[in-house]
Amino acid sequence: MNLEAAKALGAGLCMGLGAIGPAIGEGNAVGKALEAMARQPEMASSLRTNMILGCAITETTGIYSLVISLLLLFVFKG
Repeated sequence: MNLEAAKALGAGLCMGLGAIGPAIGEGNAVGKALEAMARQPEMASSLRTNMILGCAITETTGIYSLVISLLLLFVFKG
């Protein structure tokens, strides 16, 4: 296997595995926030703000995976 194929495979695995965590975390956070909004509609504004902040923080893991995969593809010359 040549180096270019190994870099592409590594970058693909990095993005694939790195996207699983944020997807599960954000789905769980949004689901729980919607349950809380259904139970206490008067708290919807506060819950929505906290949910969006939590999703933004959770998404940073996916962004780190993107950065690492781009580094593998374009910086590593091996």
